[in-house]
Amino acid sequence: MFVIFSVFYILIAAAMIVLILMQRGAGADAGSGFGGGASATVFGARGSSSFLTRTTGVLAALFFALSLGMGIYLGHHGAPQSSNGSDLGVMSGLANKPAATQNAQPAAPANAEIPQATEPAGQGDVPAATAPAKAASDVPPATEPKKN
Repeated sequence: MFVIFSVFYILIAAAMIVLILMQRGAGADAGSGFGGGASATVFGARGSSSFLTRTTGVLAALFFALSLGMGIYLGHHGAPQSSNGSDLGVMSGLANKPAATQNAQPAAPANAEIPQATEPAGQGDVPAATAPAKAASDVPPATEPKKN
């Protein structure tokens, strides 16, 4: 049923576009008011509305009514919003993970050579600094530049 409404919706929108583009603008007769003598007012005489104007108004009313009807229909019969994260696409894997607490400590250090902070020993005591262990393979030995 929704597919039928969608097809009508698109057809009405396309017909409105065509009818609006076919109509002459209000400013088209503006030049004739200043010396042409063809119209009584600056923007032309608009005594009765033309067929295109009335058809555009009817299509606009149908478009508005169909928009409201489709919105109400989808509000009642649309897909239910599930809270299990199955409708998130690629992000569904992240939907069920618990949020990390703000002051959480990492489970294990990423690199064992990087020193980790330690807890203070007591009231106002400062722990001694420890130097990181240097591996011989980390830094290549310095070489002297070549002389020509």
